[in-house]
Amino acid sequence: MDINKPLFQLTVGEFLELQRTQMATIIPEEPVPVNEERYVHGLDGLASLLQCSRSTASRIKQSGRIDKAIRQCGRKIVIDSKEAMRLLNKK
Repeated sequence: MDINKPLFQLTVGEFLELQRTQMATIIPEEPVPVNEERYVHGLDGLASLLQCSRSTASRIKQSGRIDKAIRQCGRKIVIDSKEAMRLLNKK
């Protein structure tokens, strides 16, 4: 394929080939691992961390078992996920 050919003159096949070759150089072939978040926000974040319902997350928070992992200012709740998991796994 001629690199100096104007874009409007490319066929669909040529355009797709060009796009594939350019995307292969930009996007790595192996997915980048997602880092585990250190903090979760709100009851929805706690529920997703614990893989439970929002009401169960609220009960766990109100029980006091994870108080050391929770910082709350008014309605804003920030939970240290590693500390919360450590406290819940502790007998």
